[in-house]
Amino acid sequence: MRMPSLEGSDPEHSNLNSHIAEPAASGSGIFIECLPDVAPHSTKEKACSNRKLHVLIVEDNDSDVELALRSLRRDGFAPEYDVVKTAADFTSQVRNHSYEVVLADYSVPGWNGMESVQILRQEGLDIPVIVVSGALGDLRAVECIKQGAADYVLKDHLPRLPASVRRALREKKLRDELRRDQAELARSNRDLEQFAYAASHDLQEPLRMVATYAQLLEERYQGKLDENSDKYIHYVVDGALRMQTLVQDLLAFSRVGRMGHEPKAVDCKLAVQSAIANLQAVIQETGTRVIVQNLPTITADRPELVQLFQNLIGNAIKFRSTATPEVRVAVELQGANYAFSVTDNGIGIAPEHAELIFGIFKRLHTHTEYPGSGIGLAICKKIVEQNGGRIWVESQPGQGSTFRFTWPVKKEERRSYDHAHQSRG
Repeated sequence: MRMPSLEGSDPEHSNLNSHIAEPAASGSGIFIECLPDVAPHSTKEKACSNRKLHVLIVEDNDSDVELALRSLRRDGFAPEYDVVKTAADFTSQVRNHSYEVVLADYSVPGWNGMESVQILRQEGLDIPVIVVSGALGDLRAVECIKQGAADYVLKDHLPRLPASVRRALREKKLRDELRRDQAELARSNRDLEQFAYAASHDLQEPLRMVATYAQLLEERYQGKLDENSDKYIHYVVDGALRMQTLVQDLLAFSRVGRMGHEPKAVDCKLAVQSAIANLQAVIQETGTRVIVQNLPTITADRPELVQLFQNLIGNAIKFRSTATPEVRVAVELQGANYAFSVTDNGIGIAPEHAELIFGIFKRLHTHTEYPGSGIGLAICKKIVEQNGGRIWVESQPGQGSTFRFTWPVKKEERRSYDHAHQSRG
């Protein structure tokens, strides 16, 4: 039953009306001792007078409920509250009412007040839980914070309860703002990707027409007009073909993560073999040697994984040095991630350009030096990051490059990896 706020204060407990300065937030958010009476209420606190507060109280002692409410009222809150004593009642109340904060006794007959945190998680609710207990050791207090409690207050230190509530409400407000910002950013990114997809898709047909007719002009009139005319037609053809490549690459970039393929177990060695098969022509032309270590099975979108390896190996071949190109694909287990590496003996990259090269349409060389749109590594970055990893390069000019990326390991994949390595050992 929802209970109305009571007005006035109890003279018998007037000594509880101490003016508590709000404690500074620590890294753990744990307060062991009550702060002394150091200052009167500020103007800002007075402005909060009669601030309504919707509270759900987990408590089996009516006297303790009243003491907590008095502490809140004396510090400018006008609590509207419900009291529950069982997990079932708690679940029913949070499903049917909206609360700003939960005050939970640690020990309630039949259940643990900290279970309220678990119930709120199961219900998908973000409501701060402050543990209010008669006695709570430091280790247990730390455990409460680790499990998700916003704070804890001892019942003989109730004057600091309002400060704890205010801080929990501020942190909740910050979390709400962060969620809204993240949702807005995600929506904006979806809109941009949709625009890129639509624009690149719709541009393909008119560009194809321009390129086709420009090539027809070149074939029909080459050598029949003056030298400048031949040159101008060539510029038109070259520009149209380059624009077609840019649009196709932009379309490929926008498609990453949008194809609707369900991630499944993929043998990385087979994915690399598919990438090598796709690059067979340039591998034979350049005499490139590709060395592939035993690779694990990971959870991924197979076409995207093939594209990731194909772009990295193709990049190594494109930026080769005068030496015979050699590319090594390897992996090692690092904690909760696989750390893949693709190493080459090419021309290398200056360290100051290590971040720039992963930008969309970012190039370090002219189109005449090295063909391409400069989007291949941007696609790699997008694939890796959408799967919870990160990608970077380690390189020096003239010393080759090592592109590294991480990929999260699932428990069953970890067991298979360990078993395979033990068998080889």
